[in-house]
Formats: sequence, C-alpha cells, structure tokens
Amino acid sequence: MSQTKHMYQQPVARLAVPTPLRRTFDYLYRGHAPAVGSRVEVPFGRQSLVATVLSLADKTSIDPKKLKYIKNTIDSECILPAELFKLIKFAASYYQYPIGEVFSACLPTLLNKGQAAELEPEWQWSLTPQGREAIPKLRQNAVKQQQLFQLCLDCDGVLTEAQLANHDFIPSYLKTFEDKGWLIKSAYEATSIYEPSAAYDSNLELNEEQQFAIDAIEPHLDTFKGFLIDGVTGSGKTEVYMQLIQQVLSSHKQVLMLVPEIGLTPQTVKRIERRFNVPIAMLHSGLTDKQRLNIWLKAREGKLSIIIGTRSALFTPLANPGLIIVDEEHDLSYKQQEGFRYSARDLALVRAQYEQTPIILGSATPSMESLYNVQQGKLELVRLTKRAGDAKPPHIKVLDVRQRHLNHGLSQPLIDNMRRHLEQNQQCMVFLNRRGFAPTLMCHECGWIADCQRCDRHMTYHQKFKRLHCHHCDKQVFTPKRCPECQSPQLNPVGLGTERLEEALTELFPDKTVARIDRDSTRRKDSMQNFVQAIKNNDIDILIGTQMLAKGHHFPKLSLVGVVDTDGCLFSADFRATERTAQLLTQVAGRAGRSKDIKGEVVIQSHHPDHPLLVNLFTQDYQTLSQKVLEERQQAQLPPYAAMAIFRAEANNLEMPMTFLNEVKQQLGHSGLTVYGPFPAPMPKRAGKMRAQLMVQHTERKALQNALTPISPTLEQLTSARKVRWSIDVDPQEVF
Repeated sequence: MSQTKHMYQQPVARLAVPTPLRRTFDYLYRGHAPAVGSRVEVPFGRQSLVATVLSLADKTSIDPKKLKYIKNTIDSECILPAELFKLIKFAASYYQYPIGEVFSACLPTLLNKGQAAELEPEWQWSLTPQGREAIPKLRQNAVKQQQLFQLCLDCDGVLTEAQLANHDFIPSYLKTFEDKGWLIKSAYEATSIYEPSAAYDSNLELNEEQQFAIDAIEPHLDTFKGFLIDGVTGSGKTEVYMQLIQQVLSSHKQVLMLVPEIGLTPQTVKRIERRFNVPIAMLHSGLTDKQRLNIWLKAREGKLSIIIGTRSALFTPLANPGLIIVDEEHDLSYKQQEGFRYSARDLALVRAQYEQTPIILGSATPSMESLYNVQQGKLELVRLTKRAGDAKPPHIKVLDVRQRHLNHGLSQPLIDNMRRHLEQNQQCMVFLNRRGFAPTLMCHECGWIADCQRCDRHMTYHQKFKRLHCHHCDKQVFTPKRCPECQSPQLNPVGLGTERLEEALTELFPDKTVARIDRDSTRRKDSMQNFVQAIKNNDIDILIGTQMLAKGHHFPKLSLVGVVDTDGCLFSADFRATERTAQLLTQVAGRAGRSKDIKGEVVIQSHHPDHPLLVNLFTQDYQTLSQKVLEERQQAQLPPYAAMAIFRAEANNLEMPMTFLNEVKQQLGHSGLTVYGPFPAPMPKRAGKMRAQLMVQHTERKALQNALTPISPTLEQLTSARKVRWSIDVDPQEVF
C-alpha cells in the first residue's frame, strides 16, 4: 500500500526546466511571486538554466531546506498567449516528452538564452531619386544589386527589414547604397494589421466548386471548425485559401499558414505579397536566431498579418488569430522524427480548438487520419474534383518494362514520348526518388558491396564528389580505387540514382538543358528558388527530380512526367506503404498538364504493372483507393482505427535495448494495451548503435494515454534505462 507523501507548507514556483527528466521542479523565490508563464533563471546542478513558470503552489513534497532559490526573474508577465501556453503543456503530456525541453523547443533560441522578450527598433530604406537614376546603369553582372533594386521597386520604393528577411537579404547588403545616397535609412513603425490591398484585381474566375468551398467555410470564420479541402492537383486550392485570407484580414485578424517544405515558402510568400498589402513573415530553419525572435515578437504583438512557415511555425504566438491553414496536410515532414516527436498537423487542430478559430487542412491526397476525422464528424469535407482554369487531368499510362531493354533505367517508349513533347517546345520531368549516382558500388570480381559499417544499409555512390555516402547516418568516405577484399580495380556502380539519370539524359538529348533537382543539387542558399524560376522561364527542358518536386509546384509548360522506378515502393512491410506510394504517385502525376492549353501525360514504368495499387490508382482515383485502405485498416485495427505508440531504445549491443524494453513490457502488464515485441528494429543497426522497439496499441486514444502517462516518469528510474538511449513515439508515422 503506497504511503501518502508528506507535504510542507511553503510557497514555491513549479518550473519546467529544460532537462531530459519527465517532471517539474519546485523552487523558492524571494519577494513577489514570479508570473505564471514567465521565464526565470535558476541554478541546476553546476549550471544556470532558463526555465518557465508553470504554476505557483503553497505546498511542496520536498523539504524546503533542500530547495534552491530562483536566481533571477526575466519576465514580469507571461510571454505567451494563454491558449498557446495551454497547447505547449498539452503537447508535452500527449507526446510523453519532458515538459522543460518542450518549452525550450517551442521558444526562439534567444529567449531560451534569457534575452529580453522586447522588440528592437525596426528600420526601413527608401529609394531616392539618385537611386532611381542609378538602376539602369547597374552592371549586368551585379546580380545581387539588381535583385535588391527590383525588390525595392516591387515594394513601392520602400524596403523594410521583414521584406529583406522574406527574400533572404540582410540589412548589411544595403550599406553601400546608403553611402552612395541611393537609399535613405529611417525608423519604421509597423501598424497593427493592415487592410487588404484594394488595388489587387484578380482576373481569375472561380469555378463552381471553388465558390462552393468558400461559401461552406466563410460562415465559420469567427469560430472553431475544421475543414478538409480534398482537391485534385491543380484544382485551385491556393485561390480558395486566398479568398478566405482576404476575409480574415478585413476583420483585422491574423493568419497562420503551414507548408511542408522550406522550398515552398518563398513562392507562397511571393504570391501572397502580390495579393495583399500587409506585413508578412516567413518562418523556417534557415533564419538567424535574431530574425526568428523578431518575427516571433512581432506576431505576438499583432504587427504581422500573415505568418507562413514550416512545422515549428505552429508555435508562433498570435495577438488576434483568425485562421490556420495546413497545406499538403498529408506530408510526412509535419511529424518531427527526433527529440520532441510532435505532429504539427494534429497540434494545429488542437490549437484551433483552443483559440476558437477555423482551420483548413488541404491536400490532393489526404491522409487516412484526416479522412477518418471526416468520418467521425471532426472535419467537414470539401471536394474540388476539377482542375482550375479548364485544365484537363493528365492521361496516365502504366508501362510494362519486363523484357524491355532499359537505357540507364529508361525504356524506349518513354524516351520516344519525351522526344515528342520536347519537339513541341514543352518540358518533361523524370521522377526517381533516389539521389546519388547509384544505390551502391560492387566489385565485379568478388562481389564485394560497399556497405556502411555503422548501419545495416549499403552506401550510395556519388560520382560527382567521388564519395560513398550513407543517407541514414551521414557517414561519407572517398570512393576506393580498388576492392578492399580482392584488390580488383573493377568497381562498378549498381542500380540507378538521379546523378546517373542526369548523365544518361544529357547523352540522349544533347541539345536540351537537363537539370537535376534533389537535396544534393539544392544545398546552396537560393538554389531551389533559382531552379524554380529557371523552369518557369523555360530555361530548362528536362527536370530530374526526387519527391522535392512532387508537391506544390506549378510549372505551366510541363507536359510529360515519367516515373522511372516505382517497384521498390510497392513491396514494403510498413502498413502505410500503400498510402504513401499512392500519395507520391498522385502528387507526381499532378505536375503534368496544369495549363489548359497543354495536354498532360504521365508514363509510369513498372515490372509489376498488374500490382493492385497501380491498377486501383489509375483505373479509379485516390479517393476510391483511400476508402479501400481505410476498410483494410479498420479490419486490421490499425491507425487511425487504433492509437499507437512505439518505445525505441538503442545501445552499443542489442542485449541492452532488449532488456530495457522487456522491463517496459512488464510495467505495462495490466494496462489493457496490446503489446508487440520487443524485437529488433527493421533497420537493427544505425549510426553504430543497435536498435530495438516495442509497439503498443489500443482502440481508444484516451486509454493509451492513461497507460503511458504514469509509467513514463518511472522508466527513468530503471537501471536498464541508464544504459540505453530511449524514446516514446506517440502516433508514429514511420516504424523505422
């Protein structure tokens, strides 16, 4: 029988301290009590940390003689809106992660270092008459100067710090222009929320479905309601967003828009800037700490109307929230895969409910979770089944490549189709979701294969850099000149990667411009934006792309999409493989023929043309296939019809993770959960560590949480827990 803890009468502040421990900490304070939600500096071990005040109490279970005092109170009041403060606490509880580290992850880095949460003065730069005269005289090779002046002209001759940040410029670039008298620097005071630009006149007529979507959502702009816009690629979802954003801005409220990739934020910002004369900010991992803090503070004070960002932008405070949009809601990148493993899409729904604002999830290939929420009445479904502007859906053909000669993975019918489209001055895209020159390197003499010594995977051969690269642990080594086993010089690349495809297409079409767009070719700043602009300017004839190009991009002259290798996606142990493959193929196919005067065509090469996924997807549509997937999930009691969590553990040998997870299993003994494992992870060795996992499941989400919440803190006390690195992944999106 458990004993009741002795309580001491002592006023304390209960803090979220950024440590890996799943608990709060009581501290004493001198003088006035710190405000709930404020930051304080506290001694913790031998260091000082910035913690957040969660609550105040007049009792503590710790002997006051053992408690330490708060060193310094940083804020006089809560730095977060009440609803966002509540959301962060909910997220820590739901995802079973240390609350101090959750607050640290949700706040800008400089606030975690104790910097004051105060906006610094802002500046603006105005174009002078001398500056206007200098523009035509700029040298042709002065690209950066020309871009800056063009941006200045686009902004009516006045540049603000926010506009510079949105276009990846820093104020120091303007110093030369100030010295020459071309720009004048002055203080800038942003007003709260601007009116939408009345000067914008959209010539685009909405079709019936777009108008129906707006009419369905518009009456709910003052309250919480969730909508799922299920619109085929090119159906004009963005225009629906724009019309609704206009309504929200006219009510002097703010809009938070989440996009899955950094590569999509610049083009989204540009489109919205052209449409609305309001302060807009772009939040992503490429910003400096100071830029991120300034955006965070301006949003909190209502000095920004629209915030566009990737996953972490969800935690941006808003003074007057009016609408949340999650574009491409199905995208895997909305789920954080390391550390604080949260889903930005799922938390966005909770935030909208807390703040009583509408939320729109948009996708051409909705996730099973969102379609399930439609079934449960938690989201209202709005369908856009036709492409906007009278554009026709592409013609899709699955090409059987069995017994056909393949030229670096390309069949002759695909090459002939490409040649026909290129002769009509149109663009082609060849899709291969595998970067590098080849998946691995093999010795022709003895069969040695270049494996990663730290992972259970082959190393990818990158010919351009003469390196072998493990895409799982990031280990890189120079390509050996001879086989390490038999010393033979005959080392041959095996398989197909985007680099090899680029080489083959350059040889096949020597008079055409070929561009490879993957994570390797877009590492440099602005490279993705430059590629996109070159495609739209028709400077590129053939694109070779990975999934970076599969979503969100609109290329008017692109008429043919060729998918080189789908077979690897068709056979997987992951129960989500069918959903992910269907989403990827549908999104890729949607890049073709988006203009009304261009007929789109999609050719999918496969050695398994009779595979049910390919047959179902292209004889019906994604919506029909998704209903079949949901029925299968329901019969198997898999997510979204069951709540799931995975305990993961890793160490230098497999015995220690397995021992720890067996103890976790014992702790869960009478919880009512269905437990699978423990067993080695699908990729047992990664980055030199041996990995194992334990999967738990329940038909009720609340029951899963009730079982996890009490045992999570106790696991830290296990002796075996100190010998492994472990984590809990609630609602996992990947079983690896």
